[in-house]
This record gives sequence, C-alpha cells and structure tokens, in this order.
Amino acid sequence: MLRAKKFARKTRGGGVIVTSREHYLRSDIGCGVKACATCQQVGVLSVSKPIICPDTNVALHQMDLMEHSKFNNIVIFSTVLNEVKHKSLPVYQRLRSCIDNPEKSFYVFSNEHCRDVYVEQKPGETANDRNDRAIRVATKWYKEHTEPLKGKVMLLTDDKENRRKAVEEGKLEAYSVKEYAEKILQDKTLVDLVAMETAVDEDSEQKDQYPEYKTTSEIEVGLKTSRFYQGTFHRSQGNSKEGYVSVVALDFQRVLLQGMNMNRAIERDIVIIELLPKSEWKAPSGYIETDDGAHSIDVDESIVPDTGKHQPTGRVVGISKRNWRPYCGVILPPKRKSGATWLSFIPDDRRVPPIRIRSSQAEKFEGMRIIVSIDSWPKDSRSPRGHYVKTLGKAGDRDVETEVVLIEHDVPYQPFSSGVLSEMPQLPWEPTEEERKKRKDLRHLLICSIDPPGCTDIDDALHVRALDNGNYEVGIHIADVTHFIRPNSATDKEAAKRGTTVYLTNRRIDMVPAVLSGNICSLRSGVERYAMSTLLEMTPSANVVKKTFCKSIIASKHSFMYSEAQSIIDDEDDNTDTAQNLRTLNKLAKKLKAMRMERGALQLESPEVRFNMENEAHDPVDVEVKQSLETNSLVEEFMLLANVSVAEHIFEKFPECALLRRHPTPPGSNFEPLLGAAKSAGVELDTESSKALATSLDLASQKAKKPFLASLLRILTTRCMLQAAYFSSGCIAKEEFRHYGLASEIYTHFTSPIRRYSDIMVHRLLAASIGVDSTYPELVNRDKTDALCQDLNYRHTMAQRASRASVDLYSCIFFKDKEIDTDAYILRVCKNAVTVLVPKYGIEGPVYLEQKATESKKPIAYNEKNNSVSVGSVSFRVFDKLIVQVRVEEFLQNAKIRLALVSPHVEGISVPPKQPESESLSAGKAELEPPKKKRKKSKKKKNENGAKND
Repeated sequence: MLRAKKFARKTRGGGVIVTSREHYLRSDIGCGVKACATCQQVGVLSVSKPIICPDTNVALHQMDLMEHSKFNNIVIFSTVLNEVKHKSLPVYQRLRSCIDNPEKSFYVFSNEHCRDVYVEQKPGETANDRNDRAIRVATKWYKEHTEPLKGKVMLLTDDKENRRKAVEEGKLEAYSVKEYAEKILQDKTLVDLVAMETAVDEDSEQKDQYPEYKTTSEIEVGLKTSRFYQGTFHRSQGNSKEGYVSVVALDFQRVLLQGMNMNRAIERDIVIIELLPKSEWKAPSGYIETDDGAHSIDVDESIVPDTGKHQPTGRVVGISKRNWRPYCGVILPPKRKSGATWLSFIPDDRRVPPIRIRSSQAEKFEGMRIIVSIDSWPKDSRSPRGHYVKTLGKAGDRDVETEVVLIEHDVPYQPFSSGVLSEMPQLPWEPTEEERKKRKDLRHLLICSIDPPGCTDIDDALHVRALDNGNYEVGIHIADVTHFIRPNSATDKEAAKRGTTVYLTNRRIDMVPAVLSGNICSLRSGVERYAMSTLLEMTPSANVVKKTFCKSIIASKHSFMYSEAQSIIDDEDDNTDTAQNLRTLNKLAKKLKAMRMERGALQLESPEVRFNMENEAHDPVDVEVKQSLETNSLVEEFMLLANVSVAEHIFEKFPECALLRRHPTPPGSNFEPLLGAAKSAGVELDTESSKALATSLDLASQKAKKPFLASLLRILTTRCMLQAAYFSSGCIAKEEFRHYGLASEIYTHFTSPIRRYSDIMVHRLLAASIGVDSTYPELVNRDKTDALCQDLNYRHTMAQRASRASVDLYSCIFFKDKEIDTDAYILRVCKNAVTVLVPKYGIEGPVYLEQKATESKKPIAYNEKNNSVSVGSVSFRVFDKLIVQVRVEEFLQNAKIRLALVSPHVEGISVPPKQPESESLSAGKAELEPPKKKRKKSKKKKNENGAKND
C-alpha cells in the first residue's frame, strides 16, 4: 500500500519547491514475540512476563533505568526511535546499544510502516499529539495480538493525559516510570534511577530563585536583531560564582557572567545571552574559592583600589542546548538517614553545582563514589535536580578514582567488542609474500626507532644514508595501520569513536586493540613490519630537495630509548654505523630546528613529571620532572618535517577535503596577563607575531635575573595560546591554515596512526593520492571530514585533560601521609590567594592567604596593576619565590593536594617548616640550575606513558 505526501517550502530566493514523499505500508511486519505462530519469525519478546511499550519521553529521559538489566522485554516503536534520533543523538546511540544487545530483549516494531496500526495526522492535531496517539494505537494492537497467548502489554509514559487516554480509550494498562519500578518490578533501588523532573524538594524555598527564560519566538527575534547572542557557557574553575560565554559573533568573544546572571547554565551548555549596558559591565572578582565555596577572607580594597578592567558582561536569557552528562562525585552526609530523602550530591568537577537527588539509600552512599545525572533545574530551585545512576566503589580506592578520571573526561574505556576482536589478524603473524611484492622493500636499511622507556606502541622509525651526490636520504617510516583497519569496519568505527589513545599514569587506553597497537603494527626491532614511508633527499644544510611517498616493508634493527640513543651519540669511542647514523640525524635535526626557530616557531614549556612505581603495589615511590634530551628533539624534528611534507602533498591532491591541523593566532587580549606579569618583572615582550614573541622570549632568557624566570615566562606564554585543532581544508580559507606555534603555513598529523585516528585518515588520503589505495565517499566529503574533525578535537582535548587528572591523582597518592617543604614560584596573584608552581613535583595550585582567628588580623591589599597582593608588610608578586608545604587533605572523602605558605613568614597564615629552611633553599637552588651536559641514565618506569609531541 502506497501513501504519498507533498510538502512545499520556500527558497532563499523566494521561489517554492514542492517535494513529494512516498510512504509504503506493509502487512507482513512481525510482532517479535517468540511464541507467536501468526507472524512466523524469530522473536526476542516473551509472553511469560509483561511486554513494555515506552513512549518517546521515557526513552529520552529514562535511559539510565532502561539500560538496567531488569528493564527488558521491551517494544520500541519506530515512532519513538525516530523521535529520539531527531531530538538527541547520544540518547539514540544508547538506545541502539540496548536494541543490539540480545540479553536486553529489545524489539523495534515498525508501526509507521504497518498497515494495521499506521495513523494519519488529524486536522488541527499537533505532531506530538499524533505521535502519542500512534504509540497508543500500536500498544493496543500488541495487547490484542498477544491475547491468544495470554500475554500482558503495558504502556509506559510519564504524561498523565497520555495515560488517561490509554486507559479510557484503549482499555490499556498504563503506568508512569516510577509506578512501574515500584509496583511491577518491585525494586526500591530502581526508583533512584528514575528521572523525576517535577518532583518537589521539601528543602526548597518554593519561590522563584531565577528569572524565567525567554520564549522560543523571543529568542529567534533577538538573535536575528543581534539583541541576543549564542555561545558556549564555561564556569570558572576557581570561582563557582563566575563564568563566561564564548561568542563567535562578537569581536571580544568572551562575555562575563556573574551570580544570578548565569541563570541555571551548566558547564558546556549552549546558551542565549543578552549583553548588559556598558554602565553595568564588571571585572572578574579576582577571588579563588576554597573547597567549601566560600571566600572566607576579609579584603580591604580601600587601601589599593580595585583596578580590574571591566569586561563585556551579560546574562543568560535562554538555553539552546543542554550538554548534561553523567557526573561522578560524593554525597553530603544527610541530616536524616532513614527513608526517602533529598540528598546533596557534590560533583567532582568544581564547575558543576551541587545536584539534589531523592534516594532511600543514603547509608549505602556514605564514603562511596557514585554517578548522578541531571534531570532538570527549575527556576524555584537553587540547585539542579537529578537521579542516582550507579555506584562506582569506595572513595579513595585507586582503581575507583582512575575510573572516575575516565568517566569525567568521557574516555571510552570499555573492552573492545567481539565484532572488533574478530577482525584482528591471528598470532603469530608475518607479512604475506603477495603483500611483500606490492611494497618497496627497505628491509636492508639500517632503520631504528627512538622512544620513551617502556613504549610498546612504536609508531615511527628513522634511517639515514649518504647519497653519491653528497646529499642524504632520510627515511621517516610510519606504521601502516590502515592496511589492517579498513574503512567502515567495526575496528574503524571503534577507532573513530575513541579518537585517540589515552595515556594515564598507571595504564593506557588504546585506540585500537593491543594485538595491533603493541604487536603487528608496532615497528619493533627484529621483525618485519608494514610501513608508510616518507623518503626525503636532504642537503647537508637540511634543505629538502626531493620527496617520495610509498608503502614499504621494513625490518627495524634497533628499538632505542631516548637515553640509550643519547648515550650512543655522546660516546666518542663508538664509531659503528648505527652511531654514525644517529649523529648524522642529530646534526640534521639541529639544523631543521634552527630553521624553524628562524621562521618564528615558539619554544613553550609545560611542567611534566614521571612517577617511579613500586613493582608489586604499583604505588609511586618517587616523582621527578621529565628531562628532555637531544634525542627527544631529534625525533620531534623529523616527525614535524614528515607532517608538513604530507600536509602539502594531500592538500595539493585533495584541496577540498584534506584533514589538516591549525593553530590560530591568539587575540591580543590573550597576552594581557603575560605582558602584565612580564612588565612587573622588568621584562618587555613583543607579541606582534610569533617571530617577535620567540625573539623577545629568548632575550628575556638571556637577561633573566630571577631564578627560573625564563621557564615561568614560557609556561605563562603557553597559557595564552589557543587550542590547536583539526579541520577540513575545504571549510576554512587558506590564509587561516597557519600553525602559529610551529610557524608553519600548513600542517597535519601523519606520524602516529597507532594512537590517533586523525593520522589514519591522513594515511588514507596519502595512499589514495599515490595510487596504492582507493578513496571512499566519506573520505572525500568535505562536510563529513569537518564533522569528524570536531569530534576528534573534543577527544584530543579530553584525553589531555584525563592525562593531567591522572597525574594529579598519583600526586595525591605519593603525598599521602607526607608533608614536604619545597620551593614554589608565583604564577598569578588574586585577592585572597596566590597561584604557584612547584617545579620539583609539577604541581600547580593556590596558596590561600587565610589568616587564622587572631586578635591582630592584618589587612590584605590587592593591586592588579602591579601584580601584587600584600598581607600587612609582606608583599607577594608574580614570579616571587616562596617555600610551601605540600600535603594531602580530604574534603568530602576526596583527597586533594594542598599548598600552605612556609616562607616568607606571615603571622596567622604561615605554617611551621618541616625541615630547616636552608636545606629547602639549597635543594631549590640545585633543582633550578640548568641541566649539565653530562648525561644521567634515566630511571625506567614500569609503564612510561610519554608520547612524542608532534
């Protein structure tokens, strides 16, 4: 049976386009019930227990319950599935996972194509009402269809009117989700999983706390007339009472929000804002909150007036899109512990406000890490409301806290599916003779890899040999991952979803299964491997005169650690071919780096530490700052060169869809904190261009009088940078391709396909361009490449943050039961604290200037213009050296690193030293001296998670 519908729409030019859509109805769509002889198909539904038919809102808002093992024997109508897909892709993907899981017994019934249940939209009936009616009609059909089998069918809906119509008109059993959990499943613990958007909190003041959002029509008009603007909301890390919105449509891009003007926005929400009149613009408060969310400090601003620069300030008037996610955290101990009660959940992410949940499991939550989802934030509530999702385990347990890191940073860490593992080659593996003949044979060359200690996922290897014309051939060989991961395979889809390998302190979350990452693709020594090779002819002065790309087969002769390769280079008595080649590569790398620096590339710094682990317990027993050797730079320079060479090539061949990477030039306002800090130290920096900045940083390093000043300036410069990002070449003007930090006009990522999906895509483009592989539709589609890039940018950012969070976790483990005095340097001054860097341990955090209750409290004076804050006669300025005490404190079962002031001594603030001050100062002096030329063999960690920075 065929139904035809016609739609008319107006074009931008004023014309009208009529679209005809054909809708087929069938009579052979089965019910999915196992015992049904009428439909004669393999079913998944059972009549021995109720068949549940949820409506769209249940699927959209109750996925935490639907994913529970007790929630099964479910019919998902195509009406519901289509609506969910249209309204929320993440929820749709979760729903599809339930459907694809045979243990869940979810069945999709195509009611929109079934002749017996299809319903037309009535005149005057809204689309939503029509869909509700379609769900009721389909549920009634299931009830009548399974009556001969004595089946029981229930409609699940939280819409009271929908339930009323189902009972009165269709004579159906209809329940709310809460009623179903309590009466049918009879499991009180499942009630906690129910999202309750309209529940009344008895602790709420029951009066409007926040202004009402503007209506949809008001927002549409406001956006068109530039009265309103849309952007992404971010709450301040240090002060929960402040946030900002990134607005692309405004020149100043950032709009400050304070207090009630944030109007229920939560981190990463897409919000609609209205700018306040300039007379109401404000400056950031300059306070850093303590864990209890209070300033807990008296600041006398009359001594030195607040010179804070006022910024564009606004208020949230609407929410375009909620980007809520599951949140990890702990429960505040409740006033009463028996019966159902409202509890306050404190998220681990300080940018998310406390969430109110209703539960009868208060005692079970004590001392535990749990997951909570937000359901709503009514205007009469101080806090958002949510529901309990899952208990992770005991707070403070290392494995539980590691899982928190992964969940909080949205890292996919589940084991690879059977579908992915079924695509893996069998071990033992070796190249086939047929494939050997297709590739350039480079097995005879003296190829070696240089990596961090413990590295098993070896992406790259190098060789160099002299040519008869006096030039050199340099080979940059990259693992040919794309040979094993074909487009649109299960492994390819999983790698695209993960985006990148995530390196934690104690483990690695692979992008591809270990059989590939640590074995078959890894360019280990002593075995034959497939590679994608970049062969460059270079002059002795490191100029590239010829480039060749090919698929090859190699046999690496050595797998060096950075320290091992450095020892060979430094050993003047070693004149083997390997040593000579390493020295040649090192000389060329130094010349490549000099040319990059001349073009204006920046040498930035970010403190990184390495933990030495106890073999049995895997507890950190020592921590040290990572030292960079010449061999680190050697590898980095050739990886950068390969990336640039491949970027130029694929852009030439695929100008509309090349996957590239750019680093935008930071706006001038980003440099203001750096320039102010540098000026207070008597240093003038030029930020007109990357070249000017690099030159002035080098001059500052030469003239630096304060210890560690050069490194601190480079660390602060790093904070001024914008995030580098992947993009599709056809979506951005060529003038915007530039990579600011590397001073390169074009760039991409090619050299790490084992751990980055971006590199896999680049390999496919390169292979297609040289005729050794074919393209496919998604590869050469500009818009799909751009959408992929956005996802990869997100995954890359979250992976970096997860790595840093893992370091913070292991710092807490290391300092547990320790109190250590050490040197620190001020990076930033605030009105109630100074933010310091502890170089020896790579720790950064606030030192609060909180005075204990004494009769002689000293006034605190903050001067933003001079980058200083004074407590009585003691002044703190940016770059000043302090002695701080590092210890671990617990707040709500969360261990946190705390820094307390030891020296200079301020009565009521400083803590007693744990060791003589002279010893700490002596240690600090030794620590800050530049590294000597003499090399010290680095300690090998059981699992070194350092990846090359290219």
